[in-house]
Amino acid sequence: MILSALLTSVGINLALCFLFFTLYSILRKQPGNVNVYAPRLVAKGKAQQRGRFNLESLLPTAGWVKKAWQPSEDELLSIVGFDAVVFMRIITFSLKVFSVAGVLGVFILLPINYVGTQLSEDSSDLSKKSLDSFSISNVNDGSNRLWIHFCAAYVFTGVVCYLLYYEYNYISSKRIAYFYSSRPQPHQFTILVRGIPIPSGSTCSETVESFFIENHPSTYLSHSVVRRTSKLQGLISDAEKLYRRLARLKLKNHTSQRFGRDGFLGIFGRKVDLLDHYEKKLEDVEHNMRLEQSSLAGKEVSAAFVSFKSRLGAAVALHIQQGINPTEWITERAPEPHDVHWPFFSSSYLKRWICTLLVFAACAALTILFLIPVVIVQSLANLDQLETWFPFLQGILSLTVVSQVITGYLPSLILSTFLSFVPPIMIIFSSMQGYISHSQIEKSACIKVLWFTIWNIFFANVLSGTVLYQVSVFLEPQKIPSVLAEAVPAQASFFIAYVVTSGWTSISSELFRSTPLLCNFFKRVFSGKDDDEFEVPSISYHSIIPKMIFFGLLGITYFFLSPLILPFLLVFYCMGYIIYRNQLLNVYEPKYEAGGRFWPIVHDSTIFSLVLMHIIAIGIFGLKKLPLASSLIIPLPILTLLFHEYCQKRFLPIFKAYPNECLVKKDKENLNDPTITEFYEKLVTAYRDPVLSMQYPRSTDGHNSPLLHSA
Repeated sequence: MILSALLTSVGINLALCFLFFTLYSILRKQPGNVNVYAPRLVAKGKAQQRGRFNLESLLPTAGWVKKAWQPSEDELLSIVGFDAVVFMRIITFSLKVFSVAGVLGVFILLPINYVGTQLSEDSSDLSKKSLDSFSISNVNDGSNRLWIHFCAAYVFTGVVCYLLYYEYNYISSKRIAYFYSSRPQPHQFTILVRGIPIPSGSTCSETVESFFIENHPSTYLSHSVVRRTSKLQGLISDAEKLYRRLARLKLKNHTSQRFGRDGFLGIFGRKVDLLDHYEKKLEDVEHNMRLEQSSLAGKEVSAAFVSFKSRLGAAVALHIQQGINPTEWITERAPEPHDVHWPFFSSSYLKRWICTLLVFAACAALTILFLIPVVIVQSLANLDQLETWFPFLQGILSLTVVSQVITGYLPSLILSTFLSFVPPIMIIFSSMQGYISHSQIEKSACIKVLWFTIWNIFFANVLSGTVLYQVSVFLEPQKIPSVLAEAVPAQASFFIAYVVTSGWTSISSELFRSTPLLCNFFKRVFSGKDDDEFEVPSISYHSIIPKMIFFGLLGITYFFLSPLILPFLLVFYCMGYIIYRNQLLNVYEPKYEAGGRFWPIVHDSTIFSLVLMHIIAIGIFGLKKLPLASSLIIPLPILTLLFHEYCQKRFLPIFKAYPNECLVKKDKENLNDPTITEFYEKLVTAYRDPVLSMQYPRSTDGHNSPLLHSA
């Protein structure tokens, strides 16, 4: 790609970013849009709809930037929780890394690359120069200037490892401090027990109670047996849909709109009074719900949530084998009550095992299918190949503007569009694997999306071959450095354009929130009123964090190969810092706390990126006929992996479980807490399936009375 094509792509994306920022600063002040741009504040009563339109609201302002910047980390922690603070630490960590990389890369390595003469090109017109002129490929083979790249690799690795250690230490200590400052939480006192052996003539509840009273007499408090409620969940969903239809019908004043057909899509079937029809169906559904709820006593699952009087008592029961048979009385940590994925208990162990195998097969199939857009992208990046496939396009492709848009902007746009469908698919896959909590599902989906992105966006584009060729490269380890050293620098221009398109534009569109804005607009147009009943969204860590990590991988990999990518990454992370602070404060509401468990994923991925950079460095110095530098790089990945192993031993256990010292200290504090008795009373019913507590009062006014509510 020549420089002018990249400038075209940057120009298009800058225009889009400016448009999104301007529209956001205007639309957020319009009447009726507060539910879109500040739903979290509306739910907490800190914001309300503007009364009427005024001309001042049409003027774009940047006051929201100041409001997003002002809160300190402690204020952010108290407002949005620990996971959000860790997420922002991920962004600030990336900013620190690429600030150092930018100084080394742009001010030292980039000039050295540019003054090289390895690539024989006309240097008179800068806009027509290839981006390879700014990469290590332009440095002469065997040149002593390559030793500067060698030193930069060592310095940069040391800086990244220091920052990793600092962040791991800081976040782990912050995690302990957050635990000390928190009030008693049900999941701290509770474990999940599965594989309960139920003797004949006894129930699961009786078995659990007798077992824990006998084996944990001083710490056992209570238990909640899990029941299969999938059928009841379906009935509740049907009832809620019917209630919404009834509410809409009662709001309409025209009698003619009450009549319609009761068949498919309201087109087929007999003509009926829809109000009476839906009320009768609702009565039938409510009757079935009561019958199903009364019969749930016999639908026990051999699992129960067991609560204890102390955190230490729960930890002892969790980490010690409970029965002689290790396949019985299996214990695991309980999630927060509202974090429990209740459908997990409605499927058998065999079904979950089969689903796990199917998920692995589906992930492999999705990876293969994703090569189709990769092939399309590669063909768009290569105009000669595109003209061979479609000869009738030669006249259009000869136009300078068209060729620059196709090669510089369109490939990364297509790839990022296809990639946007992957996170929801991975959430579905992870929910099928048998995780007991939504946080575990999201963490699993995050890992799947990350490695899917690394393989299909990085390696598939770099290696640019069939699946068998990509796999065969890794089957011959001795060839990996040389193959990557040849392939990775050649794709620098594509990944720069990808950062601009998938990074800048997508993160500014996150601010604009086009889908909720359109939904809110159509609701106001067609219903004539604002949506008073809305759900505050939660941030999708499983789609955002992999993107942050992947861009970090690109920056680390291309740090000494093509430093031109570094300024674009710095702009991306700076935008992300402000925009996501604004979204966390105004838009998103955390549904649960994962305890900062996304940070170890970031740490592991950064170590992988460093080792990948080292492997490419070994190959690139070999290709550049500097074998001594290639040999001296070999200790670097070894030292990096040793550092990683140390961090795993030092910090990772804190993210898996709180130490005994912390549990005992916190339990002693609660002995003098006057509210602990009330907490124990609530703990008894904390893990009761919500659908078992549903009551079914009929609406009296048809407007705001809920059909279902929790007891």
